[in-house]
Amino acid sequence: MKSAVENLTPTRVKLNVEVPFEELKPNIDAAYKTISAQVQVPGFRKGRVPNQLIDQRVGRGYVIETAINDGLNDFYQSAVQETGIRPLTRPEVEITEVPDPAAKDGQLLFTVELDVRPEITLPEYSGLEVTVEAAEASDADVDKALDELRGRFGTLTAVDRPAADGDFLTVNLVATVDGEQVDAAQDVSYQIGSGTMLEGMDEAVTGLSADEDAIFETTLANGENAGNKAQVKVEVSAVKERELPEANDDFAQLASEFDTIAELRADLTKRAAEEKVTEQGVEARDLVLEKLIELIEVPVPAAFIEDQLEQHFTGENAHANAEGHDTEEHRTEIRENTEQAFRNEMILDAIAEKEEIGVSQPELIDYIVSTAGQYGMEPNQFAQMLDQSGQVPMIVGEVRRRKALAKVLELAVVTDSSGSVVDLSDFVRPGDEADDSSEAPAEKKPAKKAPAAKKAPAAKKPAAEKKPAAEKKPAAEKKPAAEKKPAAKKAAPKKPAKAEAAADEESSKA
Repeated sequence: MKSAVENLTPTRVKLNVEVPFEELKPNIDAAYKTISAQVQVPGFRKGRVPNQLIDQRVGRGYVIETAINDGLNDFYQSAVQETGIRPLTRPEVEITEVPDPAAKDGQLLFTVELDVRPEITLPEYSGLEVTVEAAEASDADVDKALDELRGRFGTLTAVDRPAADGDFLTVNLVATVDGEQVDAAQDVSYQIGSGTMLEGMDEAVTGLSADEDAIFETTLANGENAGNKAQVKVEVSAVKERELPEANDDFAQLASEFDTIAELRADLTKRAAEEKVTEQGVEARDLVLEKLIELIEVPVPAAFIEDQLEQHFTGENAHANAEGHDTEEHRTEIRENTEQAFRNEMILDAIAEKEEIGVSQPELIDYIVSTAGQYGMEPNQFAQMLDQSGQVPMIVGEVRRRKALAKVLELAVVTDSSGSVVDLSDFVRPGDEADDSSEAPAEKKPAKKAPAAKKAPAAKKPAAEKKPAAEKKPAAEKKPAAEKKPAAKKAAPKKPAKAEAAADEESSKA
């Protein structure tokens, strides 16, 4: 088999594939066996019908057509492997020549057009210079951390006054759409200002006392009516304020491994400083990526972007039914986000290849554990979902890109707004990481806001409705449509052959 690549654009190619009769013959023999098991000929058992009789019954042309349909996928995948292209979109196949059914020779010729990952040229990225805001932990940061720790051990006390910011309420909710009740909840606990419930909730309940109610309008976030405007009646049955324990040595012994409040504050000061470094690291990381994008030109395949856009608005997880979702303005925003995500991925993938960065199993597990929490799922459940949906390679690719960006950040020169050099070694390589830079995680895990605290007294966590889900940006890292079957454009000049082939799994590293 011979295959050649014709570059149509920086992101689109045309494959010209020639399959000689000798390589097609095994598929023809297999087609005879398949058809023999399907046709009924008097005097012959299924699967035992001679080839000559099959030619008489269904035609030699049909046999060749079956052989091509069954073998086109393998021929296409072989051509992809031989040429080294990395598909992004669904291949469009056109069969231009098939063997003459009346002859015992000939060849199969077909072409394939598809979008591929562009080849990009990396500049020298070692020593990129970025400037971040100067950051230093203050007494206010330490006080805030201490108050948060005290809050974990606080007690709730009912009060007879109007509700204010930070108070805990017990409420009953009834939601109606066009006058019809669609949802209700009883004895729900909610903290004003937490933002964990419906939009408009805080404004509606602030100032209400026990046994008072209010009605507000909001957009429902979950259920069959997600995205619809609703009238919500909220009734306050109790108002409670949280009383914090006094910050003294007794509290330090109760809430941490320290004996004195001074030791506890010293630890919180250290952690606050680590938080500031983390903030600087995140800012520097984003600035480094911006610099890379400025330095590197990445061609963007229009067909791939449009395919991702349609998946966002009409796919299984689309929010197309949500009011005001599918607008030209919103499509423009999603298209720009998708193009930017594509550029980011191509750049970081190229850096990962150059630096020979891999992903270890512990790193993959860490990422899955941390991401599962964002979706409110157990890590094992989340991992099973990823495996069943075939998204593990996508996750591996994401972790690998994070590590690639961390590598560039490690090589960068970072200074703060006061002119001081910022040491981000603990950010890009926390703890006692190995010296192998390919194993450096992309970012430091957020520092704990509280020291190794003892378990707080059992206090019910306020039940809260989820906020409306944030619009999920379609990522170029999603499985490309190239994994669908290619569609044939034209029939062959001679007896047509149906052309359907499954696209190959993307051959690039995830």
